[in-house]
Amino acid sequence: MASTLKELTWFGEDVSLGDVDTALARLRAQAAAESASMRTSVMTHLAWVPAAWAEPARAALEGMAELHPSRTILLFPEPDAADNRIDAQAEVQRWEVPDTDRGLVTEVVELTLRGSRASAPASIVEPLLISDLPVFLRWRGEPRWGSSELDQLVAVADRLIVDSTEWERVPDSYPRLAELFSRCAASDIAWARTSRWRSHLATLWPGIEGVQTIRVRGTAAQAWLLCGWLRSRLGREEIALEHDPAERLESVSLDGEAVPLPPGDPPAPSEVLSDELERFTPDPVYEAAVRAAAPAGADA
Repeated sequence: MASTLKELTWFGEDVSLGDVDTALARLRAQAAAESASMRTSVMTHLAWVPAAWAEPARAALEGMAELHPSRTILLFPEPDAADNRIDAQAEVQRWEVPDTDRGLVTEVVELTLRGSRASAPASIVEPLLISDLPVFLRWRGEPRWGSSELDQLVAVADRLIVDSTEWERVPDSYPRLAELFSRCAASDIAWARTSRWRSHLATLWPGIEGVQTIRVRGTAAQAWLLCGWLRSRLGREEIALEHDPAERLESVSLDGEAVPLPPGDPPAPSEVLSDELERFTPDPVYEAAVRAAAPAGADA
């Protein structure tokens, strides 16, 4: 287990991308001069973070650097700002590797995109992407479907990570998400949080083959994705959903019969995001569940 040894930080207002790159190079050189540090990025981690999601986004990154050394770029759009500029903060973290004289170096860049700069995020981040490494895009909140910002960033990403628990229009938004499946792999943290229940429900096969109704106490996203999973696995779109709202997934019933709680505890937000950053290929089971969650003509 590595431990944080030192953090080096730079901040600038109304900067160019060259300023950011120069600052990162200087901070890395400073970190390397203080010990035999290694730059060990395995990906570029982008995050589109509207103002309401700033603190949750930063909190989710805590403790991830040693598990997923990366260049993390947080994009904070402020399209209604009175001026057009980029403000930036760059931070290089040096991690000590126990029983060695080496350290790991990771980077976090925060870019505040003010005014018109918020409408061209891809051209801003592309010079900062690390060549030949995968690009993961975490989108906080519900995307503005069909927007230029979403299209641009999906075009540079290898994987899109969302959390449909953060969306207001579930399941109506799932068909819009499904439209992106052909362009990049997708992950949903709401889906990941149903994994213990899905594994547990699968052990009930074939007894659940004829189930007519699933009742879920949890978030709307968790309820609809579990229902979509059952529909797609069993090949039966007519399975009905009854949803009892709750902040987390608490219980599942099939045709009025309660399903015993699965073993284990729900993972922390950073653990869920960490797991999603280890997935590089599409998940056809998830994609089928999304499509089945809101079949044509369904009413949310």
